[in-house]
Amino acid sequence: MAILVVEDEEGIVSFVRRALENAGYRVVVSADGVDGLVMALSDDIDLVVLDLGLPGLSGEEVLRRLRLRRPSVPVIVLTAKDAVDDRIANLDAGADDYMVKPFSVRELLARIRARLRTSGQERGDTLSVGGLTLDLSGHTAFVDGATIALSAREFALLSVLLNHPGQVFSQAQLLDLVWGYDFDGASNVVEVYVSQLRRKLGAERIQTVRGVGYRLSGSDQ
Repeated sequence: MAILVVEDEEGIVSFVRRALENAGYRVVVSADGVDGLVMALSDDIDLVVLDLGLPGLSGEEVLRRLRLRRPSVPVIVLTAKDAVDDRIANLDAGADDYMVKPFSVRELLARIRARLRTSGQERGDTLSVGGLTLDLSGHTAFVDGATIALSAREFALLSVLLNHPGQVFSQAQLLDLVWGYDFDGASNVVEVYVSQLRRKLGAERIQTVRGVGYRLSGSDQ
């Protein structure tokens, strides 16, 4: 099992890493929100321990983007914020658990074990709407039961739309979520990839909302 620790306080990283490695986990560390998000999106990561006060990209934003792109990975938030409203906001945003600093490493290990046991049951590893299914763990797409080959970027774009059926995403939002906020490639890249997905999935699967953006069809919207 591989655990990603996204934390910029060296002292916390040191004792958390040591405890996790002694417990038999493989530990990956990032001290930056941008790099942490990239690492968290890897299928090799089984659970994320996420600080909120990060440089580069806040922990809250990392959590939001991670849930859009990889909804099944368990996330345990570490923070100095102990207000009830903060706890509720992060749990509602998709955190699986919430620990306030200072914390017990033994308790963190217990919570990690619990989340790893139940993560598959709580979230599931598939997204499905209107005959379209994504197997998140197998990185495979199906249309009416038939397997469809998708590139990594096509899969990421489709997972955002499928995880929020009926929601309209602007091109700027999709660029941010799928390609990253610092993307400096062709300005029409979203349009190109939407066209590719329509050819593979059927033209009616992704709707254009004129002047706004794109949304997945096949739901009750």
